Amino acid sequence: MTPLQRVFPEQGQSAWLDNIRRDWILDGRLQAWVDRGVRGLTSNPSIFEKAIKGSGDYDQQFFACVDQGQSVEEAYWELVIRDITDALAILLPVYRSSNGLDGFASVEVDPGLARRTDATLNAARQLAERFDAPNLYIKIPATKEGLGPIEDMIAEKRSVNVTLIFSLERYAEVIEAYLRGLERTDGDLSGISSVASFFISRVDNEVDRRLDELGTPEALALRGNAAVANARLAYALFTETFSGPRWEALQARGARVQRPLWASTSTKNPSYPDTLYVDELIGPNTVNTLPDATLEAFEDHGTVSRTIDQNVDGARSVLEDLAALGIHMADVTAQLEAEGVAAFEQSFGGLLEALTEKLAAHQQSS
Repeated sequence: MTPLQRVFPEQGQSAWLDNIRRDWILDGRLQAWVDRGVRGLTSNPSIFEKAIKGSGDYDQQFFACVDQGQSVEEAYWELVIRDITDALAILLPVYRSSNGLDGFASVEVDPGLARRTDATLNAARQLAERFDAPNLYIKIPATKEGLGPIEDMIAEKRSVNVTLIFSLERYAEVIEAYLRGLERTDGDLSGISSVASFFISRVDNEVDRRLDELGTPEALALRGNAAVANARLAYALFTETFSGPRWEALQARGARVQRPLWASTSTKNPSYPDTLYVDELIGPNTVNTLPDATLEAFEDHGTVSRTIDQNVDGARSVLEDLAALGIHMADVTAQLEAEGVAAFEQSFGGLLEALTEKLAAHQQSS
């Protein structure tokens, strides 16, 4: 068995694919990934931007939607809905065989709504109603304005992937929103599922940049340590919160833990091991969603060992040492959240612009 096939049965971590492309759905490559050990799929506006702009596979459906009177944006959502629907069907056997633990595909609300509470909730509801599948996650950004919609969607028994989490403080608020949503719900809770997507590599990118600016030996010695430390403290918060009387009362009604999902786990720094953010974050009740190149690297030479709760005191020391140098995680993570929302919004806008240009060229040639 490969590390990809071993990591779930041996360590309780689910490996998901952080990518979607129509040609992979049509030619069987997505099914092949599932056969190789992938247990779920995530998408975001940047992924769809690359898939749709870089392929002619979507042209026929796009032009047909526009010919039927849909706007460019409405047609875009039809492209997304078709891909996610097909992915949900491929993953449904995993969902059933895992008793609803895995086999999910995620689709994100319009990122331009990330700072608008009511609009996010309305968009999330509308998107959920477009699908008839138990293994769908609606992806909602973990902005301050997104916490209410997250709680409301859980209270409505809709499953949610909470995305763009960077800070421990915001992660605590996300967990609280999940618990409050469950507590507002009557009866059996076993059909509700959620993951909390904690972003990894972007933390090292920004912290390393600040350390490089300082340039001292003490600063440079901390490079490449912040992201893993931040995630290990997040896991400690997860294990602490999903225990005790409050959680046990929900668990007695069938509630599932909101698993931490490690996102942005490809290494951006070529001097770091290509499986750094996989090997160092393995543990039970977690998900790691990986771009296909990182999946292949982990499948080939990853290390399957429980690491997520190793040396938690050392993780705290890393953040304390950074603070002593004037690098405060609250400031870093606030910046990363703003940049993450802006990046997804830019991808969404860039894709709509590219589709508009493609339509104009098509109409000129027709």
